[in-house]
Amino acid sequence: MCGRYTITYNIDQLVNELDLPMPDFEFEPRYNIAPSQWVPIISSESPGQLRLHRWGLIPSWAKDPKIGYKMINARGETLVEKPSFRTAFRRRRCLIPATGFYEWQQTATGRQPMYIRLISGRIMTFAGLWEVWKDAEGRELRTFTIVTTAPNALIAPIHNRMPVIIPPDLRAKWLNIDCPVENVQQLIRPCEDELLVADRVSSRVNSPHNEGPELLEGSDTLF
Repeated sequence: MCGRYTITYNIDQLVNELDLPMPDFEFEPRYNIAPSQWVPIISSESPGQLRLHRWGLIPSWAKDPKIGYKMINARGETLVEKPSFRTAFRRRRCLIPATGFYEWQQTATGRQPMYIRLISGRIMTFAGLWEVWKDAEGRELRTFTIVTTAPNALIAPIHNRMPVIIPPDLRAKWLNIDCPVENVQQLIRPCEDELLVADRVSSRVNSPHNEGPELLEGSDTLF
């Protein structure tokens, strides 16, 4: 599961890193992004720009939008089978920019939050799916979910799932809805162990109400 992540870049750094134009919205660095919040993604509908979507996928056929709280992640192994995800997997894929993500490791003294990031410090992009849901008045709500997979050797001692991280050279392939599903499924795999590092961080990250760079202060590298 991936239930929190960060985008510690400002909007100028973000668009420069991703080689995208400046969007028509403002965005400040975020250190504790949580489900139901609005964040920038790159969708197959608009692969050349950032757009704001809400975290927690609501299928177009859903009667109650609260289902989105239960659909912040999608298991990569069953995307073609699950009614909630199979159409989006074929037609509505997206990339979610992040500078790192949190997982909680069970220890003898309780659950220790860990922050996982690229050793390079650069932006990573999670594989995702997006949807458009309409309320009774026809108002649109754009949402997304993060695709997860089995953990690599670094993450396994921390958690039994991890987000699928799409490397820069394969981002266009993930977004290309004309690419055969069988080929896209090959991208659903754990990230290479040596590309990531895991740090202990403050337990203040446990609350989604806490924000700011101090959430990462005092961390020490565990792996």
